[in-house]
Amino acid sequence: MEWHQHAAALADSVTDPDSRWRDPVARTPRHELIPRWWEREEDGWSLRVGADDPDLWASRAYGNVSVITSVGGQHADLAKPGDRPTGGITSSATLTGLSVKMLRHARINAEHDLLDVGTGAGGLTAIAAHRLGDRRVTSVDVDAYLSEAAQSRTAAMGLRSNFLTLDVTKEPIPGSYDRIVSTVALRPVPVPLLTALRPGGRIVTTIAGTTLILTAWKTADGGAVGHIERDWAGFMVTRSGPDYPPGIPFDTAREGEGEEVTTGRYPVSDIREAWEVWSFLTISVPGVEIDFEERAGRRTAYLVHPDGSWARATAERYEPPTVHQSGPRRLWTDVERIRTRMLVEGGLPLYGSEARVTPEGEIRLSRGGWSTAIS
Repeated sequence: MEWHQHAAALADSVTDPDSRWRDPVARTPRHELIPRWWEREEDGWSLRVGADDPDLWASRAYGNVSVITSVGGQHADLAKPGDRPTGGITSSATLTGLSVKMLRHARINAEHDLLDVGTGAGGLTAIAAHRLGDRRVTSVDVDAYLSEAAQSRTAAMGLRSNFLTLDVTKEPIPGSYDRIVSTVALRPVPVPLLTALRPGGRIVTTIAGTTLILTAWKTADGGAVGHIERDWAGFMVTRSGPDYPPGIPFDTAREGEGEEVTTGRYPVSDIREAWEVWSFLTISVPGVEIDFEERAGRRTAYLVHPDGSWARATAERYEPPTVHQSGPRRLWTDVERIRTRMLVEGGLPLYGSEARVTPEGEIRLSRGGWSTAIS
């Protein structure tokens, strides 16, 4: 593949003309990091092999899109034609614009040593290594195959960064770093990451279950202090095994009558697409899970919680929904309370809030009279 023009076009689309990340993006043959991937079809996931369709390969590799490389722990690299994996997405090649965004928030200088948390396909590592020099970049992932594949593929590009396989939520991390950029979502911030961050160093991550970007500087007590950026991103959460544990079943929420049936105030929407509302909900009600479907104009949102609470809101397009709820808490009522607050106050006290990370990793946010602790 003649990739240089594709990479240059990608650099044009995701960086400013004077950006220090522009040349590293243009120098990275991203297609070499994702020779195979999964694409979702009506009947499930289907394998794609880049060499079989170079035009499609180029469009995925250089289209500033996230490319799914593992589903349910099954790597596309190791799959056979006709395989149909099931389960959640367990790895992807992060869209390049998002990688650049996280690197920009890290405020990296040429003399900084960087730890990239969540190797994935190795795209962020390659971009950073082109700018900083490969010896200043270390990449870590819980999945040994991802670490080994990325190391081999970046080595073929002439890059010799250090790749580690370990669980950053539990295991000590060799070395220390001026900057840590995590493209897996954290909640709380693992102590091994705080320990690996040098005094005065900067960590950039998203908070799991939200679109909130946390940036913080290491403090003398072993914690960190910073804020939530007025920006957003979303990543898969950390995992300790090849796949995520099963989520809460939605069966009761889909079929149950519930203890309470009411008419809701607001139209039904996919809460996960309303990023500010979704983030505030998952912080206010930790553990809540959401699903949504739309068929022939009929919209239904489902919420479930580990304590047994569930809610279902159904409506024709933008009409007031019929809401079924049950359990210790009223989940749809929580959603409507948040939406009301957002309308009354013109926003929610998330973006721009002050953030303090304790030495134990708890994240404490505050803005105005609002505060919360995330652990």
